[in-house]
Amino acid sequence: MVSVALLLLRVVIGVAFVGHGAQKLFGWFGGYGPKGTGGYMESIGMKPGVAMAVLAGLMELVGGILFVAGLFTPVAAVLIIATMLGAIIKVHAPNGFWSTSNGIEFPLTVLVIALAVALAGPGSISLDALFFN
Repeated sequence: MVSVALLLLRVVIGVAFVGHGAQKLFGWFGGYGPKGTGGYMESIGMKPGVAMAVLAGLMELVGGILFVAGLFTPVAAVLIIATMLGAIIKVHAPNGFWSTSNGIEFPLTVLVIALAVALAGPGSISLDALFFN
């Protein structure tokens, strides 16, 4: 049952990150693509904006794909954790804790889930288990 629980966490978080990466990289799912996202990133002091948007999008897309698959799970978790730390520091921290005021509650929750999965391992229903056990 633990492997099923880990699979559920990996799939939900991973798919969300694939979507966020696709928003930044391709403008899919209501996203703004590299130029639009880059403009926002420049406005919050992350320069060069387009390069930062592409980097964040790649980290989210690759991290999400690897997390879903349970492949190189520690690397996937680091990519997710890094993007969430960036979001917390650059966007959410000034707003306090609660999501209702755009605070750190949600990105911190995602960060902790990624960390917990990295520490626990991806479970037996994963490519890591298939290739590395």
